[in-house]
Amino acid sequence: MIRGKHKPCFTPHVDCGDHIIVLNAEKVCFSGNKERKKEYVTYSGYPGGLKKATPKEIKLSNPKRIIEHAVKGMLPKNRLGRVLFHSLHVCEGSLHKYASQQPKEITLKY
Repeated sequence: MIRGKHKPCFTPHVDCGDHIIVLNAEKVCFSGNKERKKEYVTYSGYPGGLKKATPKEIKLSNPKRIIEHAVKGMLPKNRLGRVLFHSLHVCEGSLHKYASQQPKEITLKY
């Protein structure tokens, strides 16, 4: 939806998508043992700067990061992907500050 593949005017090199608001980020769930065994790894570039965290730990501190990390991995790794990532707005609860833009609700089947 962020890239605009659902629109008839889709072009791979153009941002023809919409802004996406994801609600209830704290209710994200993983299948199987991924909540315990999956690891998010970040490296600062300094010796000893490797940090590892499980989804369970991240959900306690900042649940928005889980969805942002997943969506960022699906976007193209270029200038367009960085621009498209700014169209994603993740909210922890069911309330958001984008009501004045009159968003339309879309339910996805999973």
